[in-house]
Order: sequence, then structure tokens, then C-alpha cells
Amino acid sequence: MQIFEKKIMLKYAKDGVSVVLTLDTRREKKDGLFPVKIQVVQNGKQKYYSTGKSLSEDEWELLPESKSRKLSEIRKDLENSFSMIKVNVEALVNEHEFTFDVLNLRLGKGLASHTLNAAFQAKIETLLEENRIGSYNYYKDTLKTIEEFAGKQIIFDYVTVDWLKKFEKHLLKKGRNYTTIGMRCRAIRAIMNDALSLGIIKEKQYPFGQGKYEIPTGQGRKLALSLQQIKSLVTYTDGSEATEHYRDLWFFSYLCNGINFADLITLKYSNIHNGEIYFIRTKTIRTSKVKKEICAIVTPEMQAIIDKWGNPDKQQVSYIFGFLKGGETAMQISMRIRDVISCCNKYLRKIGKAIGIEGLSTYTARHSYATVLKRSGANIAYISESLGHNDLKTTENYLASFEKEERIKNAKLLTDFGE
Repeated sequence: MQIFEKKIMLKYAKDGVSVVLTLDTRREKKDGLFPVKIQVVQNGKQKYYSTGKSLSEDEWELLPESKSRKLSEIRKDLENSFSMIKVNVEALVNEHEFTFDVLNLRLGKGLASHTLNAAFQAKIETLLEENRIGSYNYYKDTLKTIEEFAGKQIIFDYVTVDWLKKFEKHLLKKGRNYTTIGMRCRAIRAIMNDALSLGIIKEKQYPFGQGKYEIPTGQGRKLALSLQQIKSLVTYTDGSEATEHYRDLWFFSYLCNGINFADLITLKYSNIHNGEIYFIRTKTIRTSKVKKEICAIVTPEMQAIIDKWGNPDKQQVSYIFGFLKGGETAMQISMRIRDVISCCNKYLRKIGKAIGIEGLSTYTARHSYATVLKRSGANIAYISESLGHNDLKTTENYLASFEKEERIKNAKLLTDFGE
């Protein structure tokens, strides 16, 4: 149903999705006008689409019934813009397929050329509006890589098995590993899946799958330290406060169930209850139906690190380690996390060089936590629960990739002739 109102000239709503033509008065332009936008809302999430038109508040009031030539022409253009979005929303709602990603891709279908670039850009904009900064950076970086390889006008017809193989070779020549290549190709596959569902490409054009292009899987080396190596790391000092700071943060991550640094940096004092830290992994908040709360005992060593480096303002809303002050946007938080991780890895490499351990990074803390428990005989179900995994198989696969030390030891047994 489409209705006309004084304040809202055009509106459509069905099955929890609404489309509204509105004057966006949140930010006034330099000429004193406000942009006219089309707002689409679903389950509290909203996205604004530009119409290219701007009006004063008085002109907006007059718009529905004005007979002036200028406003009549603007009204006609706005009705056309609204109708284009409304028709696409209605079709998706009727097909029970409405998502903002699919809507954005569908709206892009009207372009003269159906480009992979435009589809990526639509996805990127949606992720940014939803504050999904990790995924936003993932797709943005992939788009940049694709455009470096094939330019800014890549029509979907170009994305064939042969094109993907050439893309893979291009990245290998650039020194990228198969883990990175797999990540880039999975992002392309997600966009191609949307294009297929919308009929932009046909099934025979879809380049992924068995007998077509199969995304490579990297076997990245995951470093897990022994207890002796961990002792060498956490007792190392060169007299630098910065070295000790980042060394201690690594140790805290290791002790706190191998907590990822993104979660460590966003810990607040409100996460501490009765001598334990409770948190939900940021990585799984959107991908898992069941939000598993992880619980870690605050050991004396962890408490000492909090006392030494923690935020002196211990209000419940305060971040424990003070890298964030509160009030930052999702983008600012993401950038701060990246900066801290980068800085920490720099000091870890320095420590590693001094104590003879290559490949030290923030990730090593999580790997070491899981492996030390396994080698010490801890129940795999406990390890799985502590890591926040949803099933034991995930934990088994995770642990299986670390045991180079055991493989070396067992290989030596083959030639232990007792001489």
C-alpha cells in the first residue's frame, strides 16, 4: 500500500519492511537545504538511499500539493525514485528473500553494466551502516585487490573459472599465501551467490564448486609455545616499559582462555564478577545462533597485570586496559584495535628474536593456551568450552594443527635403535 502524507510524502510497508520518502534533517547542507532520501527499515535496521534532490523544510511542506513547475518536477522525480526502490523491496518481501545486501545488489541490476565492483561496493556500504567493521574491512580490502588485478569495471560475465585461476596466480606472484587467496575468493563467491539468486548470472555462469574453481585452503603455521618457552617470554625484560607492557598483555591473553586481542581491548570492569571474567567472543556474535559466554578465572598473575597496567578509573563502564575511553564509533574502535595489535606484534617479534622464538604474535597466546592444556591432559570438552567453540570437532581440528613438536618427537622414535 502506498500513501501520501504532509510530512512524509510517500510510504510503503509490508511484512515488517517499510519504505519512506523523507527529508533528512540530521545534517544541513551549506546552502541551507536538506537531502531528500528514501529510508528502508527492517527489524530496527535502516538504510538511506539518495535521491539526488535537496529541499528546504518549507519546500518539503509544500511538495505534496504544490503546483509550481519546479516542485512539480522534483515531485515527479522523487516519485520515480521511490517507485524503483519500492518495487524491488516489494518483490523481495513477496519472495521472502529481503535483506539489505540483496536489495542493494538488485538495485544495481539497473546499471548499464552489471559489475562485480558495484556489487562489492553495495555490500561494503551495508556493512559500514551496520557497524560490522571487521567484515567491512574484509570486503573493502578484497575489492581493492580485485581492482588492482582487473580494473574498476569487472562485469559478472568476466568472472569465470579461468579468470579466478589467473587471479590466484596474480596473488601468488605478489607473494600472497593460500590462506589470503582463500579469503579473497570466498568474498568473491559470496557476491556471486547473491548475483545468482537474483538472476544477474545464470547457473552455468557460476564459476565455483566441484569441477569448476575450487577455493584453495591454506595450511598456515600456527605457533604454540611450550611452558618453558612461555616462561622465557613472560620473564624477558630489556628495561623498556613498552616491552613489558605488551609482553604482559600477551600473558594476560594467554591466561584469559586465549582471549583474542579484539576482545581483550574491549573488556570492561563490568566483565569481572566474583573473581572471574565473563565475555562473548566478538567473532561469533553474528555467526552463531547460540551466544556462548566464556568464563575465565582471574588468576593472581592476571590481577597483577590489571593492577599494573589497568585503568585507574574502575567504574563498571570503564575499559580495563584504557586503550578506549568510551564514546568511540565502531570504526574508531576497529582502528584502535588494529593499532594496538600491530604495536604488540612489533614488540613480540623483538622479544622473540632475543629469546630465539620465531613467529611470535598475539595469536600465539590463544594457540599456546589450548595446546598447553591438551599436553597437560585437560579434557577436550573443557578446552572446547574455554575457547568458546560450538562443538568438539572444531576444537579437535584446531588442536591438530599445532603438534609439530610431537610429530618431530615421534619421528625420532622410528630410528631409536637403542644404540
